[in-house]
Amino acid sequence: MSRRRLLGAAGVAGAAVAGVSACGEKPAPQESLHGRVVAQTSEVPVGSGTVVVDAKLVLTQPQEGEFKAFNAVCPHTGCTIQEVTEDIHCLCHGSRFDLANGEVLEGPATEPLQALEVTVEGTDITLV
Repeated sequence: MSRRRLLGAAGVAGAAVAGVSACGEKPAPQESLHGRVVAQTSEVPVGSGTVVVDAKLVLTQPQEGEFKAFNAVCPHTGCTIQEVTEDIHCLCHGSRFDLANGEVLEGPATEPLQALEVTVEGTDITLV
């Protein structure tokens, strides 16, 4: 096998492993975000929520003035949650989670989202 072909094959194999592992990893929000403002209250709709992609967080507001936070990594296979409407959706395999407590509403996930603590001061939502 030529050197060029060997390097090309190694690159393809590396990309395949990276693609598979992206769905299998379960990284937590960055430690550096603890104690920092992660969003504004106006960015989290009542009866819904939002995904803070760079922080791997899901922020919800199940009732007006009640803010919840969850790790945005689905416990099923480690995909990142992509959507929040009336519940939290993992579009990779169809799991749905409750806005208020992260409990599984529909599988294949069998474990809830990891709850995280936030505080609200004025319009700032801070990860504790």
